[in-house]
Amino acid sequence: MDVKNKKFHFIAIGGVGMSALAGILASNGAVVSGSDAAESKYTHLLEKMGIKIHIGHSADLIEKDMNIVASTAIKATNPEIIRAKELGLKINHRSDILNIISKDFSEDKNAFFIGFSGTHGKTTSSGLASYLLEKAGYNPSFVVGGIIPEINTNAKYSGNKYFCAELDESDGTIQKYSTDIAVINNMEEDHLDYYKNGFKDIAKTFNKYLSNKPEQKVIINIDNNGNREFIKLYPSYNFITFGLSEADYTAENIKQEGFTSSFDIYKNNKFMQHICLNIPGKHNIYNSLGVFAALNEANIDVNKLKEYFASFSGMGRRFQKTGEINGIKFYDDYAHHPDEIKTTLDTLKEGCKHNNRIVTVFQPHRYSRLQALWDNFKSAFDSADLLLVTDVYSAGEDKIKGINSENFVLDLNRNNAEYISGNISEAADKIFPLLQKNDIVITLGAGSITNLGKYLISKASLK
Repeated sequence: MDVKNKKFHFIAIGGVGMSALAGILASNGAVVSGSDAAESKYTHLLEKMGIKIHIGHSADLIEKDMNIVASTAIKATNPEIIRAKELGLKINHRSDILNIISKDFSEDKNAFFIGFSGTHGKTTSSGLASYLLEKAGYNPSFVVGGIIPEINTNAKYSGNKYFCAELDESDGTIQKYSTDIAVINNMEEDHLDYYKNGFKDIAKTFNKYLSNKPEQKVIINIDNNGNREFIKLYPSYNFITFGLSEADYTAENIKQEGFTSSFDIYKNNKFMQHICLNIPGKHNIYNSLGVFAALNEANIDVNKLKEYFASFSGMGRRFQKTGEINGIKFYDDYAHHPDEIKTTLDTLKEGCKHNNRIVTVFQPHRYSRLQALWDNFKSAFDSADLLLVTDVYSAGEDKIKGINSENFVLDLNRNNAEYISGNISEAADKIFPLLQKNDIVITLGAGSITNLGKYLISKASLK
């Protein structure tokens, strides 16, 4: 990766994915700058690395010798995009930068580029794999969609043998990569603003991705309906399956207690290892099983990993406990797809040792997703004792007539569901009086809802 002294400017550098890429380029000698609408923990991390961050977007930030980096979310009306086009600069998608980094590994016959994908679980899986390799002394490189516990970063470049990356299928850019090992957790309908023909288009995109290196190993969850359908459609790949039964890698003798679990891993009916997890839910058993399979297939000594499975505390914004005050526990989770939400709430319900009331605060993410999956969302909240729905986080989308949180709650027609209007601070003012001692409050969504917990905790501390 020859980027030394080259200039890169990231538009919206404060996103978890963009900040990871910016950090890797800077650590390899590139001159990196960026802009964002607001400060964040990610912009602060980058500033500590010496990267110049400008809050707000301005055409004056763009210079004629810069390589511009932007994501799909950046609109053509952004002044920095306009200026870059006026100067005739190439505008790289963030996936182009990840692809440049990944080629150091995918083109090296002695290295392993391990890509984690799927509708759900890819951040936890890629983060867990990176954590295990780091703690076991393999000194990996990685780019993941969240801060890894203890390591306290979302990206690292070591240049060594192993590279783990979270690969995003939401806009089709996953087709650019050539992995040596592809982990596919699940394949379900999402991002239907891009995938107009639903699952058929999603499957085509994954086929194009895997066809870049058809000889690679594809570690795939056989218990997922979409994955099984994909295997039927495209049977020629080197599939290595994982699941709870009738798979190459299986998790057996599962025991779950509270928010912990343990199980035995078998490969082709041969015992491999007993695993203990301190992250909750059956979905994390699947995530861990897929990671174990991938690392074993990459010739990692899995006996070195056992203790670190147990010490992994989960990724930021994945069932993350954010505080406890006056007998009320607060959790935050990135779940924004109906299946993710149902899994998270069911896990929370099962893990509660007492009859705590589960107060769920949901912020729909994008009008297009709420519209496309409206009926699926309606059945996702059965484990919530009280459901509070805030206004939609648009993520830059225009409003869609009739598609809003108020109408969603009306359509739910549940006595325990309520629409909460206003921004997050205003929502906190309305939600706080509804809370009771021993409640478990969980905020769900991919937008600004993550800030609600701190507002509620602050109010509780003043009570």
